[in-house]
Amino acid sequence: MRPLSELSPGEARGLRGVLFDLDDTLLSHGRLTLPAYEALWSLHDAGLLLVAVTGRPSGWGEVLARQWPVAGFVTENGAVAFRREGRGVARLDACPDDARRARRIRLARLVEDVRGRVPEARLTDDVDLRRSDVTWDVGERVALPEDRVAAVVRAIEEAGARWSRSSVHLHATFDPDDKASGALRYCARELGLEAGAATTTLAFVGDSGNDAACFAAFRTTFGVANVRASLGRLTVPPRYVAPRAMGEGFADVARAILERRVTA
Repeated sequence: MRPLSELSPGEARGLRGVLFDLDDTLLSHGRLTLPAYEALWSLHDAGLLLVAVTGRPSGWGEVLARQWPVAGFVTENGAVAFRREGRGVARLDACPDDARRARRIRLARLVEDVRGRVPEARLTDDVDLRRSDVTWDVGERVALPEDRVAAVVRAIEEAGARWSRSSVHLHATFDPDDKASGALRYCARELGLEAGAATTTLAFVGDSGNDAACFAAFRTTFGVANVRASLGRLTVPPRYVAPRAMGEGFADVARAILERRVTA
């Protein structure tokens, strides 16, 4: 990883937009701070496209896509997205309703299996807002020991599901998407940017293991300082790292992009 100070004016000027994670990237311990929110609006006011790409539930995306200055909200690690439509939003789910219902039944069975094997594993407090996955709290309100996390992972794999882990949650899903595939599908369908254009003209900012696919897919990538805790789960680290963590680090990234775009 290179320090954020090494971002060149040419690379910053070549960007058309910024994709960003929420927890421990834009948000600091779950809170949206004033510097981070101001940074989001500064990027928007400079004409950059903004797309949130998060493991958080579709219920969050349905609300925040209405309120934030974003061109889209990709939730549940790529599975379900939202775009503003008039004064409301449109939900974009590649999985047909009947298949979605069948997957939800399988996820419910998995939850019961995990409850029997690892009774101390708690579902997250946002799980009822989810459409495509189920999540256990491993670092948000409780700290689940690593051996117990591994036991949940084994149950997920034995059920034939996929898993990913953020800084706060362990996710299980029967959907094929990751953050990169979901984000690229959204960019192609809704922003008119095919994969080649999206990966070279959109930056990504993240911090944790479930951001791995985006760190690998996009050319210009940034980690906030706390990404260092997740380097062992990243096959490709971010290209640049901010000097500060979480929302303050996001503000550092936004400032660096905007300042270099006007550098002579």
